[in-house]
Amino acid sequence: MTVQIINKSPHELPAYESLSAAGMDLRAFITAPITLAPMQRKVIPTGLHIALPPGMEAQIRPRSGLAAKYGVSVLNAPGTIDADYRGDIGVILVNLSEEDFVIENGDRIAQMVLARYERVVWEPSEVLEDTQRGSGGFGSTGLK
Repeated sequence: MTVQIINKSPHELPAYESLSAAGMDLRAFITAPITLAPMQRKVIPTGLHIALPPGMEAQIRPRSGLAAKYGVSVLNAPGTIDADYRGDIGVILVNLSEEDFVIENGDRIAQMVLARYERVVWEPSEVLEDTQRGSGGFGSTGLK
């Protein structure tokens, strides 16, 4: 699939880092370092604008290394970039640690996964087909 992209940053385009990688790293495009205090959140620009075809979305997800090492995550994970959005791809980062975290220009801050989706047409019903699980909610399928 080919996707149009405008890169207003000096950084390389997002790319797959391995043959089977699902996500591409996104980099911060900022003019000065940004410090995220504990429990603080900020939208970090990337300088990227894309034109996805209908039926596709870009999912913005945390980078596991930032989460595991520093407690930094994407707040609305996964964030969705709709096919009709043409603005800058911003990443809502949150610092869940107890220490300040500094973001520098060019830092890899999140990953982007492109995914297909289908639109639904709701069919109002009075009864739903029964299943073994039924209406069992959180934890209803057991602990192991």
